[in-house]
Amino acid sequence: MSRARMRAWLAAAVAVAALVGVGVVSLPADEPGRQGQTGQGAPMGAVPPAVDGADAQRAAAVTDLLDRRAAAVVDRDAAAFAATIDPAADPAFTRGQQELFANLAAVPLDTWSYSVSPEDTLDLRSLRAPAADPGADEQWAPAVRLNYALRGIDSSPTDRSLGYLFVRRGEQWYLRSDTALEELGRRTWRGPWDFGPVEVTPTANGMVLAHPGNKPMVTRLARELDPAVASVDAVWGVDWGRRVALVLPDSPAEMRALVGPDFPIESVVAVAVADKLDTQRRTTTGQRVVLSPTGSRALSVASLRVVLRHEITHVAARVDTVDGSPMWLLEGFADYVGYRDSGLGLAQGAPDLAEQVRGGSVPASLPQDHDFRGRDRDVAYQRSWSLARFVAERFGEADLVELYRSLAGAGPTSAGETDRLLRSAIGLDRGGLLRAWQEHLRGALR
Repeated sequence: MSRARMRAWLAAAVAVAALVGVGVVSLPADEPGRQGQTGQGAPMGAVPPAVDGADAQRAAAVTDLLDRRAAAVVDRDAAAFAATIDPAADPAFTRGQQELFANLAAVPLDTWSYSVSPEDTLDLRSLRAPAADPGADEQWAPAVRLNYALRGIDSSPTDRSLGYLFVRRGEQWYLRSDTALEELGRRTWRGPWDFGPVEVTPTANGMVLAHPGNKPMVTRLARELDPAVASVDAVWGVDWGRRVALVLPDSPAEMRALVGPDFPIESVVAVAVADKLDTQRRTTTGQRVVLSPTGSRALSVASLRVVLRHEITHVAARVDTVDGSPMWLLEGFADYVGYRDSGLGLAQGAPDLAEQVRGGSVPASLPQDHDFRGRDRDVAYQRSWSLARFVAERFGEADLVELYRSLAGAGPTSAGETDRLLRSAIGLDRGGLLRAWQEHLRGALR
């Protein structure tokens, strides 16, 4: 595998853009947990005053149904879980739910609960057969979210949207479908357990989640996880969660479900994702490193180490990274940590850049964000890595970290503010940094 190809795979590991469609958000204050979960999780949520009496009654009944469903997952009670499913549901849905329950057996959960928003209810009058059930006493489709936390990984639960359709038969409510609402624009998030049994391999600093039949790759990932965390610690420090979940999907469809439908999964071997980020509180939820089901297996030992260190750097730095920060800093820093112990020299790690410089062409500017989305993105990554490496060599690794924390923590800034932050960290503004970097490249790559 060429170095350029590996950089192309790394190209999608964007610290903030990989938030699966979620930018910087303000999260609500924590509220107490509830029945059906272990640990402190997201609450069910009180019915708002604007909800009418009928919806309030529905919400109470569906809340009870989902409480029982959550408790069944936590308690591993298959009969109680099955009792929440509509007896008249599509047999394929019933089988899928039974498989889902079984697939969760080995997953260590601190939280598994649901929240209902009756004020966000879909109009089902346009729902087509077979989703529509004229024989039911009532059907209802409020917004539902799954709140879950992996034990030892998630300091607080994350939440994902579910497209649940409920049905009432007599006095009893049931879950009828998790796909019927797709035609109305509401889809169900799919986790690894929706794609098959999940096997969990723990390490001192995290875990690997995969499906049966992946033992050789899981062994490789588990062996490299803890050393990768230690390598990130050596640069970034230990003021982060230091617990990482690596997820190895079995198919492109599963990877797409985990990282988002618009993500270019064909061009990456790994990506760090998160659900929500609050930089003011310094909290993030749902952080995972998702590996390509095909590309990751082609990595050599050395390349896998670079990839994991790169992605885990994004995990460690997430709460200090504001959306809109310069890509050259985000990706250059992650590459710096990734390649730091690889033994590769500048010319080996940045072959395209080396060829350009030897041909008499040095970069005319610091890498621009749009450079990472074009056909020359490999060169943009190589330039960014060489720039971060130069800062560490010229000013010291501690100053590179300070530069990242100040500039990435500021997010989008004016040219003048960027210059001020640069001068504060390394004593150079953009122009001074560019000239010093150009001189360095001419000397190092001649």
